[in-house]
Amino acid sequence: MSGVPRPRPVFVISDGTGDTAEKVVRAALKQFSGYLVHLQVFPHTTQADQIDELVKRAARENALLVITLVRDDVRQTAVRIAQEHHVRLVDLLGPVLGHLALFLGARPAQVPGRMHAADSDYFQRVEAVEFTVKADDGKEPRMLRRADIVLVGVSRTSKTPLSVFLAHKGFRVSNVPVVLDRDLPRELHDVDQRRIFGLTIDPESLRDIRQVRLATMGVPGRSNYGDMDYILAELEWSEGLFRQHPDWPVIDVTRRAVEETASIIFRIMGERGLGRDLGEAGQL
Repeated sequence: MSGVPRPRPVFVISDGTGDTAEKVVRAALKQFSGYLVHLQVFPHTTQADQIDELVKRAARENALLVITLVRDDVRQTAVRIAQEHHVRLVDLLGPVLGHLALFLGARPAQVPGRMHAADSDYFQRVEAVEFTVKADDGKEPRMLRRADIVLVGVSRTSKTPLSVFLAHKGFRVSNVPVVLDRDLPRELHDVDQRRIFGLTIDPESLRDIRQVRLATMGVPGRSNYGDMDYILAELEWSEGLFRQHPDWPVIDVTRRAVEETASIIFRIMGERGLGRDLGEAGQL
């Protein structure tokens, strides 16, 4: 249809899954508004003939080419063919590898797929996710003492999605719901108090989130769960519990992405000597 702009193509070529490259491109695209972009990822590209075919296709479609290739020969092939066909190419990994080689005084292994290797870090993440699923929503209070991180907050303060995100970073997480006029589980006293975090939220935001949840569940009529007076009482109750535990940092999750809340937790854990190398759950 005339007058409708066509999406601009971006090709991501990777000898791994392409996850990280895709995230970098999408993060950069957030800085541009009003533009249509069709992002295509071509993973596990390790052969020169594959590179040749994709670069020629990029030339035909006038696409931007973004590569994350760990092998020098494959990467140089991509750059050479792109130059021959006048394709704009962004090499996300090559400059980083070059600078690290100079900095460390060592040569990179140039082995694709190492971020998906089934090493000890990988199995630690798997175990952390399994633990976190079992310990979700206070289902297994006996597991609290084994948790690396414990989240405490009223319903709909992002406890579960935040727990899963932290688990993918290798942390065993348990989350405990705060319920009006109900004491917290006694097992929390056995947990290292430096590992417990309180979550709070703006009342109006919480009401909006809960009302959407009620509508999704098909709950008819008025419910305490989405009632502002009940929400205010519940938040006041949780704030009282938090005041009883001054060692617990309290994080306001209002309009805050899970990643932002997680970064605050990582920073505090590091300051308390409980941090670790977070690694990476994805792969280039």
